[in-house]
Amino acid sequence: MLAIHDYALFVATAVLLNMTPGPDTLFVLGNSLASGRKAGIASALGISTGCLVHTVAAALGLSAMLAASATAFAAVKYAGAAYLVVIGAKMLFAKDAGAAPRAARVESHGKAFKRGVVTNVLNPKVALFFLALLPQFVDAQAAHPVPAFLALGFTFIATGTIWVVGVALLAARFGERMRRRAGATRWLTRASGGLFIGLGVKLAVSERA
Repeated sequence: MLAIHDYALFVATAVLLNMTPGPDTLFVLGNSLASGRKAGIASALGISTGCLVHTVAAALGLSAMLAASATAFAAVKYAGAAYLVVIGAKMLFAKDAGAAPRAARVESHGKAFKRGVVTNVLNPKVALFFLALLPQFVDAQAAHPVPAFLALGFTFIATGTIWVVGVALLAARFGERMRRRAGATRWLTRASGGLFIGLGVKLAVSERA
């Protein structure tokens, strides 16, 4: 049997934390507004895949190594921040924002997924969050805690995926309505670009906590 205690409390905690607006939700929101439903869902699944990476890292003790090294933390943090800023700048200053042909949009779904994975994996705050949260619900005397870490991580990912996919669907619906107005697509794309730049700057100035 898995060495997990207070599982119902963990589920409630996971739901509340996932519903709290944060970088992942805002990233999915921006992609959904700018590129539509499929790209929004792809970015949401990318975020969930990134959380899977953090879950495995926490279970294997890799997140603890990141937490112990200020240099490693800073390197990952600045790489993630730079990635977000570059994405945002491309969207913000694109001359043909909102005018991409249908084929280009189809290709962007794969890019949206990759961006979701990369932005989540390169956020060391997420790694430290998993490292701080999961052990609280694992029996300290467990001889083999890895299965418990994985089970809790998968639970958190499942609840989070439901939330961000829901955000993607609602935001995409709003974006579709806005795109019917002249010039709205360009505005949505650039607004999303500004949002990503803001997320990158916020990540860059964040501290370990």
